[in-house]
Amino acid sequence: MDRLLKRCHIKSQLVRECLAEFLGVYVLILFGCGSVAQVTTSENTKGEYLSINLGFALGTTFGIYVSKGVSGAHLNPAVSLSLCFLGRFSWARLPFYVLAQIFGAFLAAATVALLYYDAIFHYSGGHLTVSGTTATAGIFSTYPAEYLSLWGGVVDQVIGTAALLVCVLALGDGRNTPAPPGLEPVLVGAVVMVIGISMGSNSGYAINPARDLGPRIFSCIAGWGFEVFRAGGGWWWVPLVATCVGGLVGSLIYELMIGVHHHEPDISKAMDKWQESDMKVVQQDSEKVSGGGYVSRAVEGSRRHVGDEGAATGLEDFLEAAGIVTEALGISGSGLSGESRSSMTCSGFRSSGGGLFPVPV
Repeated sequence: MDRLLKRCHIKSQLVRECLAEFLGVYVLILFGCGSVAQVTTSENTKGEYLSINLGFALGTTFGIYVSKGVSGAHLNPAVSLSLCFLGRFSWARLPFYVLAQIFGAFLAAATVALLYYDAIFHYSGGHLTVSGTTATAGIFSTYPAEYLSLWGGVVDQVIGTAALLVCVLALGDGRNTPAPPGLEPVLVGAVVMVIGISMGSNSGYAINPARDLGPRIFSCIAGWGFEVFRAGGGWWWVPLVATCVGGLVGSLIYELMIGVHHHEPDISKAMDKWQESDMKVVQQDSEKVSGGGYVSRAVEGSRRHVGDEGAATGLEDFLEAAGIVTEALGISGSGLSGESRSSMTCSGFRSSGGGLFPVPV
């Protein structure tokens, strides 16, 4: 079995990231729209509005757990676009992520329809409608309340998605008070839940273009027809466009009010201290340590560097040892250059797929 699974390994990093985004969104919509289907078809006897909030919140949590280590767990085109805007994600990767997210939502909606096929037809009397007392299109996509104007809906989605991005960026900001490692998905799910509790009555808090567009396309071709695009005065574009605008607004707000005001460490002073330390070590050890001794010390320093504990001390020893080796080999200068040191200290972690949270290499 292991051999067979190894043969299924995909070498392309981009393809792996897209698969992770697809599955993450699939999990999110499966639990989220599944909870809507249960509440709707049971006529609130097996759940209520809070059940839907919990379904989407926990769906988000587990969707992030599924995909975070591979793609960074965007699960939302508005998040991907905002990260591109902030320079944390590649624009070239954006369309692939968005397509994977929409397709994941589409297939999850199809799964929910299959799961609740009999219940939907029993509840609706065999008529798949978008509006009315037995409407079921709302199981899959969002629609505005009767009192909500189109531009009121735009404001609703901009504010909701902006709030999402402000909170998510804060949770992933290592220079602020970030979420404890491993708990980020839980807290992002909590953000989704509180948005649903406080901003959901107007139009169902889409706050995610893929979450709305993928299931809407499915419902269009599965029997509800093009009315899903005409309903609400042509509502369909609001969860698609206003959420992206809201994501950009929220990102800009966080960066202008929090991000740009973080204290920047003085790297040059740290480099000077490292260089001075290297010179002292070279002067003390140059007369009594052989070339093999230099290499042994470098190896020992590198072992400490990659250890789980004392990483900072291990890195200093490693850089000192590397400086001794360069001196022993006749390389001019005291140890490594500032540029080399910087590249070494910054390469220990990467944000997989340009995600919000750091992932160990």
